[in-house]
Amino acid sequence: MTAAAVVEAPQIIDGLSADDYHADRTSISSSGLRTLLPPGCPAQFKYDRDHPQPPKREFDLGHAAHTVVLGKGEQITVVDYSDWKKAEARAERDAAYAAGTVPLLAKEWDQVQAMADAIRQHPQAGPLFTGEGIAERSIYWTDPATGVRCRIRPDWLKPLPGLTLCVDLKTTTDASPTAVQKSIEKYAYHQQDALYCDGTEAAGLAPDGVRFLFVFVDKNPPHLITVRELDDQARDIGRARNEHALRLYADCVATGTWPDWTGPTADIPFINLPTWAAIRQAEEYLK
Repeated sequence: MTAAAVVEAPQIIDGLSADDYHADRTSISSSGLRTLLPPGCPAQFKYDRDHPQPPKREFDLGHAAHTVVLGKGEQITVVDYSDWKKAEARAERDAAYAAGTVPLLAKEWDQVQAMADAIRQHPQAGPLFTGEGIAERSIYWTDPATGVRCRIRPDWLKPLPGLTLCVDLKTTTDASPTAVQKSIEKYAYHQQDALYCDGTEAAGLAPDGVRFLFVFVDKNPPHLITVRELDDQARDIGRARNEHALRLYADCVATGTWPDWTGPTADIPFINLPTWAAIRQAEEYLK
């Protein structure tokens, strides 16, 4: 797959593996755009892209939950041990990783099944994942303002009369609305929302409009669930952040320069206290 094959028009690919999708260096994803902006920076993005990391153990439950709920995803290998302390268990785990599958302890497999059951039984989340829908479809298009090739991989696209739903499933250790709100800000999920809406529409998959929905499921019993949709302001902010990151990325590609937070300057910048701390301490001490 080359950039020239898709630079002029959107491309929709079914069946592309997650590894191939993430390894594509001819385009940029939502996570890449988010890494370009603080607390990340272009230098961090380039390093991460040039040095892909092995699978992180903490993501295994999430990957497995996606497979069970969506009916598509990474293959799961259940390792029949109570923990990873024994050498035999670790050997089976490593063999599963080497084979490209997700290793789970038997109790973790039960945990994933319980999460999936909770989603199916939830009055809001359950109907989102039932009926017609497409899981993990890879979508590529060219941003018209910068000429940058972008890519998204929605968990679940559900066409409805007059509307397309783009549903994103996230596993977490706290699915309360307050924690969800903090996660959206911390991980810039409002950028993901905006990019996925824009990409889905650019590919012609939402001729009547698209709505992006978050489904957060708690990994811990009773696996409570929060389903939310961002308001217009949050999505507009996410889109503005994406536009800034796309311009930054295009400039880095054009110049071959990937700066850190400070950028190309010989001066040492000033740094302030966080605004809230400066106000509080100024009121307390600068009298």
